[in-house]
Amino acid sequence: MAAELVEAMNMVKSFRVSDLQTLLASMGRSKSGLKQDLVGRALRLVQTEYSPELLKNVRQLYESRFPKATGWLAARRPDGIPVAYSSLSSSPTTTSQSADYLNGISKPLLTPGAEVKLVPLPFYQTLETLLPPTELIAHNNEKLQDSQCIFDLTPNQADQIRNASEIRPGSRSIQVVLRICYSDSIGVQEDQYPPNIAVKVNQSYCHVPGYYPSNKPGVEPRRPCRPINITPWLHLSSVTNRVTITWGNFGKRYSVAVYLVRVFTAADLFNQLKLCSVENPDRCRERIQDKLRFDPESEIATTGLRVSLICPLVKMRLGVPCRVLTCAHLQCFDAVFFLQMNEKKPTWTCPVCDKPAPFELLTIDGLLSEILKETNEDIEEIEYLTDGSWQPIKDEKDKERERERSSTPEYSVVDICIPEANGHSPAHSSTSLTGRPGNGSVGVTGVTAAPTAAPGGGVVVDLTLDDSSEEEEGGGAGGESEDTEDSADSPTPKRGRYNYDKDLVTAY
Repeated sequence: MAAELVEAMNMVKSFRVSDLQTLLASMGRSKSGLKQDLVGRALRLVQTEYSPELLKNVRQLYESRFPKATGWLAARRPDGIPVAYSSLSSSPTTTSQSADYLNGISKPLLTPGAEVKLVPLPFYQTLETLLPPTELIAHNNEKLQDSQCIFDLTPNQADQIRNASEIRPGSRSIQVVLRICYSDSIGVQEDQYPPNIAVKVNQSYCHVPGYYPSNKPGVEPRRPCRPINITPWLHLSSVTNRVTITWGNFGKRYSVAVYLVRVFTAADLFNQLKLCSVENPDRCRERIQDKLRFDPESEIATTGLRVSLICPLVKMRLGVPCRVLTCAHLQCFDAVFFLQMNEKKPTWTCPVCDKPAPFELLTIDGLLSEILKETNEDIEEIEYLTDGSWQPIKDEKDKERERERSSTPEYSVVDICIPEANGHSPAHSSTSLTGRPGNGSVGVTGVTAAPTAAPGGGVVVDLTLDDSSEEEEGGGAGGESEDTEDSADSPTPKRGRYNYDKDLVTAY
């Protein structure tokens, strides 16, 4: 009876809030309050109202949370290392005499980390598991906790690390990485650091990614949680490696794992994308036709879809158009820039619609790749039509240039540079044009400019100011009648020996 009571109490201590609420509600007790209140209430319930029905409920909740926990612990425990875990048949005396480590983790009262599954990462390929996901357990009430894990490298693993190529200065293609996540068995877990994290490998602190400053006011800096490379501080020999993790104990549970991985670069992933995920242009046309197909139930008929040839990430012309298979839009982004940005700061989010964009769902648009090769650099937008064809869309500046070019009249060119055979031009005509361009005339405001053809092919241009033009500039609207009177009273111009006005200028 005492052993079963201790067993039930140990199970209750491992319950989550939802499990505690289910247990208390099944026994008609209040399920409101913080977790520590629920745990105390459930323990008092087990101690005061112990019954076979209560024990059955506790066991069912525990087995649904930790299936086959005993068998997993037996398989995980190394030889010669006792485990500080109260099994279903253990007694308080046996528990108090046990050691403090399980696979190097300090005082693990419970280790459900075997059920934790970490999300696969595109830039990391797991080669071997050196330490399976194991929970970090707080061994006191302090806010800062130190947990230690140990593992050994085989000679083959050490040789792989030594002989790995260098992908960038100080970083090799084969690494040993430490990953930390929430201790949750539901679904796959992303990397998540606990507060105040520090990692020490063989008595040397290793680098942990810092916080990214935020450009938005009022937004706290965010820390990128990614695998921590601990390779430079490891013993590449038969000596045991010890990793100490300092973390903040603020109520959340975390698990730690160590893997031997192969690291890829953005260029490696881009080569994989080109080899394995290029969508056929005909398939792209079918998708366009499906989107533009007439729907009799819709009141709005779509006759075309515009797609920009500018990448929304870098505001430059697309090089390799890429999009996500699960996105509904046809707009693409540049694959090279997208992979490079996620290599530095992994978000894997579509820059067009902000939906998840995992690497496995990326595809290169074959039709838009052909369009980019066929269009000039100044074309920034195209329109898909209902039959799957496309047409370029010119911007407003190009349209304005065409309108100006079509509305500008063409003027004839007057040759005034051929002199007469004797070095002079013949007399000019008395006809004057005041600033109006026409055939065979030069449009100069207020200047008599009537050309006269000469036998030698030359042209004489009268550059003398006309009286009517002078008064028109100074006199305003009534100057036209005054010009007629002044021209009648003006003296006749003097003639030279060659029978032309002295005021004329010969143009060569």
